Amino acid sequence: MKNFITFEGGECTGKTSIINYIAQKFDEKKIEYITTREPGGIRIAEDIRKIILDVNNTEMTPECEALLYAASRMQHLKQKVIPRLEEGKIVLCDRFLDSSLAYQGYARGLGIDAILKANAFALDYLPDITILIDIKPEIALARLNNKDRESKKDRLDSEGIEFHNKVYEGYHKLIDMYKDRYIVLDGNKPLHILQEECLNIVLKHIEI
Repeated sequence: MKNFITFEGGECTGKTSIINYIAQKFDEKKIEYITTREPGGIRIAEDIRKIILDVNNTEMTPECEALLYAASRMQHLKQKVIPRLEEGKIVLCDRFLDSSLAYQGYARGLGIDAILKANAFALDYLPDITILIDIKPEIALARLNNKDRESKKDRLDSEGIEFHNKVYEGYHKLIDMYKDRYIVLDGNKPLHILQEECLNIVLKHIEI
């Protein structure tokens, strides 16, 4: 969908900081946009997010997890993303369907095809471009290993390195699947450089 731009990557890749930076620059340029996230972005989806990421929900099955993401996604699309796109706004979204494909489809072993079927309603609303922040999990997750971040770990943050490596592999499968919309950036670069690179990519894409 035109002007629907998503940001992907594993845990602690800097996506949120990048989106916030772009939003600040959009404000300065008076560009009409919204920022949002998955799971979340609206009340119902945020409630589902709490269930998915609750560290106490260790018994959650991969299938339940995948379907909760799909339900949250469709509500988010219908209630927030599609209406804003129809108003002509740019939508900057922290995660979308690709996260489910990488996390539940590949890393959880449910299969890419199974996740696509579970998200069939969302397939008509794929993003215009997807920016992937590509960084090895052991480097990104090192950012969690301090006292400030330790208390903020959610259920997915707490998974072992093997799981996060699988997520990383999953994203690289998606790069091949969706060559036409993927833009891959080196996540090892300093954050301020990544922020500028992403801003330039988005501005060029929306022709501002």
